Amino acid sequence: MKTRAPASTHKKVIVVLADHQVLRGYLNPAQLGESEPLDLLTPEGEHQKISLSGVRSIFFVREFTDAFELERKVFLSRPKQDGLWVRLRFKDGEVLEGVVPNDLLGMLDHGVRITPPDPNAKADRIFVPREALSELTVLGVVGIARRKPAAPAAAQPRLFSE
Repeated sequence: MKTRAPASTHKKVIVVLADHQVLRGYLNPAQLGESEPLDLLTPEGEHQKISLSGVRSIFFVREFTDAFELERKVFLSRPKQDGLWVRLRFKDGEVLEGVVPNDLLGMLDHGVRITPPDPNAKADRIFVPREALSELTVLGVVGIARRKPAAPAAAQPRLFSE
């Protein structure tokens, strides 16, 4: 039986460093939090090593454009996606809201992978390292399964016959 070569796992990213310098390239999302430093493959085909402690955010984008920043950074109303609705506060005071999977253990070690509030944004997902944040607040749990109605109590036996 033939074994197929694995599909490319590198995604288009725009990396914003702590000093707001912007780098474009390709990155394996599974690498985030797994290895240090990050290995960014530039559009020219060169490998660039980036320390996660110097990264402010990583935008997973559809295309390399200059307008990758989010127009809307907070939700206008309660989000419809399943997960935890969170507010991130960066060390410089900027605020960003998003939805994360309903699993806090995944974000405690290295950073937060959020879905931004604008569904039409150039970025599908954003990774924010823990070092870039001063605060993370859970605003709500969205899309949880509703509780089943309580089972009806057993009918009370009659003491006297009617």
